[in-house]
Order: sequence, then structure tokens, then C-alpha cells
Amino acid sequence: MDDLFALTLSTLAATIRLATPLILCAMAGLLSERSGVIDIGLEGKMLAGAFAAAVVAAVTGSAAFALLAALLVAVLLSLVHGFACITHRGDQVVSGVAINIIAAGMTVVLGNAWFGRGGSTPDLSPDQRFMPLHLPGAAALRDVPVIGPLYADVVSGHSLLTYLAVLLVPLVWFLLYRTRFGLRLRAVGEAPAVVDTAGISVVRLRYTGVMLAGLLCGLAGTFLAIAQNAAFQREMTAGRGFIALAAMIFGKWRPWPAFFACLLFGFLDAVSIRLQGVVLPGIGTVPVPLIQALPYILTVVLLAGFIGKAMAPRALGTPYVKER
Repeated sequence: MDDLFALTLSTLAATIRLATPLILCAMAGLLSERSGVIDIGLEGKMLAGAFAAAVVAAVTGSAAFALLAALLVAVLLSLVHGFACITHRGDQVVSGVAINIIAAGMTVVLGNAWFGRGGSTPDLSPDQRFMPLHLPGAAALRDVPVIGPLYADVVSGHSLLTYLAVLLVPLVWFLLYRTRFGLRLRAVGEAPAVVDTAGISVVRLRYTGVMLAGLLCGLAGTFLAIAQNAAFQREMTAGRGFIALAAMIFGKWRPWPAFFACLLFGFLDAVSIRLQGVVLPGIGTVPVPLIQALPYILTVVLLAGFIGKAMAPRALGTPYVKER
């Protein structure tokens, strides 16, 4: 029983860690798509942010500077996406795919040119990373039955970026549903002509939504490179941007349902890690490729099953042309 309880705690803690970049990217996609701009480029912006964070951390030795660099790079890519889709009314899906391709190629080319490690960056020391934080009272409460281990091993022991990701969910909800800006952002994704008629700039609101998405993608990339890992590895995002999109769609473009969908993906990822090599009665050894594919299989199932049922913002993907 003690072993089962310990395994449950470690799986829950891993679920939160693995869901962190998904939560940040899902909130990013939600802000962008609520403004009417499809953001397929979440993957590329997160990857570019991870590369920038790892490079700056390796060069300067500062995790704070690394975070700022990741935010800057991700926002710049968001501005490129906005320039193509909002200013010039280009195809939003094509622009997002182009950002993904550019990020995947440039990170490998620059990483190999600067460090000669096949696209990877040097390993980082603890001083160059966002290390796990131990919350007050975690050690003292550890011996308290049930509650103590939950607090010490599941709630405590995560990096600052993980706590920030969880905190951002109610903040995004409050921003969207309890502020004037959120009302306008949702309105511009539903009926931009009405917003324009009210004298509010559709272009400015959509650029704001896209840039906020860039900031959150930069946070997600920073977490991957210098919190969850200790270096940048080529294509280390491994489709997390698309998984976050699936979670956002499954959550019907709402913060809390998207958050719980991200936890579901994180749980599957955590379970898949622990099932590798495990022998199940009547089945035998669980195939490692099948276990690793579980989160991606769920992504396809959710997209196939819910993308037609979820009600997207009505103006999503539609460039706004001002009537004269």
C-alpha cells in the first residue's frame, strides 16, 4: 500500500510538471484564437523560446536573462505572424506552419554553428536554471498522514514557472470574462465589424492577443529548456504545441476546461513513462513505442471527435476587411 501511495504521488507530481508547457501554450492559443487569429505556430514559438533561453543561460549564466530572451524571441515571431495575417490578411494556417518550419530549422542550424553539438546547447548548471522550489513547511508536514506527503511531494518541489503556469489559468479566465479588455477581445473574435463600428481598433486588439500568446509560448519554451531540462535539444518540443491546441479545442476555447485537458495529457505522459518495460498480466511487456504514442493518439482522437462539435469563435481565421 505504501508503494502504491508513493507511486501515485510521484505520478501526480510528474503530471503537473509535464502539463506545465501544455498549460502555457493552451492559454496562449486561447488568447490568440479568441481574438480571431488561428495560431498553429505555438510549436515553433515554444521551440524558438526554448533555444533562446538555453543559449542566453549558457552564455550569461542568468536564468532571468534567459527568460527575457525567450519572451523576446517568441513575441517577435508572434509579430511576424500578426504582420502576415492581420496587416496583410494572409492565410493564418500557412503562416503558423511557416513559423514552425523556420523555428525547427533555425534552431538546429544556429545551435550547430555556435556550439557544434548537432543543434544542442551545452549542459547548464543549477545556477543557470529555474530549479525546484520547496514551499514553506514542506519538510515539517511530510510526516502528517496523507496531507503531508501530498503537500511535500505533489504541491511542493516544482519550479517557479510551474506555479506561474497554474496561476495564469485563473488570471486568463479573469482577463477574458471579468475585464473590459477581455470582453473586447472575445467580441473581436466573434464579430469584428461590430467592434470596429464601436470605434475600437480590431487590428490593435488582434495584435495584442497574438503578442500575449507569444509571451506565454516564451514561458513554455523557457520551462522546457532550463527548468524541466538542463539544455536545449533539437525538436525538444516534440509536438507539445499541437497537443496544447488539441487541449484548447477539447476545452472549447475556455481556460478551465483547457487546463484540465492539459492535466489529462500530462497524466498520460506521466503514466506512459512509468509503464515502459512493465509486464502486465495477460498482455506481457508493454511496447515502449505504443506507450510513448499514447498522448499523440489521444490528440488525434480528441481532434477527430470534438473539432466538429466545439464551437470556435465565429470570426476565427477570417481576416477583417474594414468597410469603407
